[in-house]
Amino acid sequence: MPTSSFRPDDRMPLGRSGLTVSRLGLGLASLGGMFEPVADDVAIATIDRAWDLGVRLFDTAPVYGYGRSETRAGAALRGRPRSAFALCTKVGRLIEPGGTDTQPIWADPPAGVGPRLDYRRGAVLRSLEDSLARLGLDRVDVLHIHDPDLDYTTALLETYPALAELRAAGVIEAVSLGVNHAEVAARFLRDAPAPGPDCVLLAGRYTLLDQTGLDDLLPLCAERGVTVMAAGVFQAGLLAEPRTGKAYGYDTVPAAVLQRIHAVRAACRRFDVPPLAAAIQFPFGHPAVTSVVVGARTPDEIAQNADHLAHPIPVALWTHLKDAGVLPVTAPVPVP
Repeated sequence: MPTSSFRPDDRMPLGRSGLTVSRLGLGLASLGGMFEPVADDVAIATIDRAWDLGVRLFDTAPVYGYGRSETRAGAALRGRPRSAFALCTKVGRLIEPGGTDTQPIWADPPAGVGPRLDYRRGAVLRSLEDSLARLGLDRVDVLHIHDPDLDYTTALLETYPALAELRAAGVIEAVSLGVNHAEVAARFLRDAPAPGPDCVLLAGRYTLLDQTGLDDLLPLCAERGVTVMAAGVFQAGLLAEPRTGKAYGYDTVPAAVLQRIHAVRAACRRFDVPPLAAAIQFPFGHPAVTSVVVGARTPDEIAQNADHLAHPIPVALWTHLKDAGVLPVTAPVPVP
């Protein structure tokens, strides 16, 4: 039976940027203390383990633990050859004393500081300076405009031009969008002046449970040579929690979503495939998707994710999921 699988350390081009990134990326929100505190030594050991597995794409943000994620990323990566990895962070929120745009998902953020939304040019440049100081590095490779829908007009008219200038000057290699809504990214790609963003970090909208990214965004990206980094592929833990379907960030799970989860798990049992392996590999069926970015709180978790990426998956599983109505018949799937 034909099967597909992927190596975590496979390198792929990141859109038009000239960068190459590993198939597997490590998202560093969890190591900033999302939902649960993580000790400094465990966070650094997790990044070290990812490196040993061949991961060379790391994604952080100022808001992740209110600077804590960036600080830990820098501590783990500063001793590595800088040209050997791609580092992404985000703009749109400043971390400062008294910042009021707080989020309850951070378990133990530093006292006295918080995020403040600001997509204006000056704030964007300051955000990059602050990020570099926390990282202890002289550059980042990719800057995402974080949640541009929160102030779309300013993000389009001030944030993007500022990042485009940084790209043209060689300060950064790529401009990106970090979004939870595929339609926002598609609108931004159409509205931004040429050449536009190089890539999109799309969270939770091209997964086994949600393929809304396929409606417009992914075909547009493929047409324009814009790379997609798929994140949130475990749907905030829903696929990892088979007993109730409940997961971090969910008070209740809609019955239709639970039904879809049960269908995925039943299909995976039939073909002897871990559900998380199917989840982490599914996005690679689309030609616009270069990398899947996953979170991890421990070295064992990132090692398990690497194993899931490399797990052989029979093509028949994808056919079965389409026949069951879990995937649209038009969804491209991984092939050998």
